[in-house]
Amino acid sequence: MAATMKPSVAVEDVNVTFEDQQKINKFARSTNRMTELKDEIEAKKKSLQNLQDASDDLMMFDDDSLLIPYQIGDVFISHSQEETQEMLETAKEVLQQEMKELEGRVSAIQQVLGDLKVKLYAKFGNNINLEADES
Repeated sequence: MAATMKPSVAVEDVNVTFEDQQKINKFARSTNRMTELKDEIEAKKKSLQNLQDASDDLMMFDDDSLLIPYQIGDVFISHSQEETQEMLETAKEVLQQEMKELEGRVSAIQQVLGDLKVKLYAKFGNNINLEADES
C-alpha cells in the first residue's frame, strides 16, 4: 500500500506594515459596526411589527368614541381612534425611514469591507482569515 502524501502548505512569512495593520483594524471596526447596525435594524423591524399589530388591533374597535391611550415617553395620553391611528402611521413611517438609512449605511460598510478583503487577501493570501465566524 502506498501512502499518499499531502502537499505541505507552507505558511509564508509576510511582513505586516503599519498600513496593513491599519487596514486590518479598519476591517475589524467596520465588521463590528455592521453587526451593530444589523442588530439595530432587527430591533426596528420588531418595533415596526408591534406598531403594525397595534394598528390592526385598533381597526377592529367598533366604538369610534372610545379614547385610546397612546404612550409618549413615560406617559400615556388618550386620543381618539382616528388620532391614534394617524400617530401609529407616522411612527411607522419614521421607523421605515430610519431602517432605510441604516440599510444604506450597512451597504456602504459592506462595500468598504469588500475592498479591504481584496487588498488584504491579495497581500496575505491564506495567511489571513477575514470571514465572519458563524457561531
